[in-house]
Amino acid sequence: MAVPKRKKSRSNTRHRRSQWKATPVALVECPQCRDQKLPHVACSNCGTYNRRQVVETA
Repeated sequence: MAVPKRKKSRSNTRHRRSQWKATPVALVECPQCRDQKLPHVACSNCGTYNRRQVVETA
């Protein structure tokens, strides 16, 4: 297995890690109630998925 010959400096390590960014959660608009929801998931507000009622809501 490959082993580094020299220790990576703190500057180089932090410079490399600075590119690791969290991406914001992608939200889409529900076609029925216009509420924000996760894509490919039933709407928690109205209970529809793919324009069909799949979950009973109170």
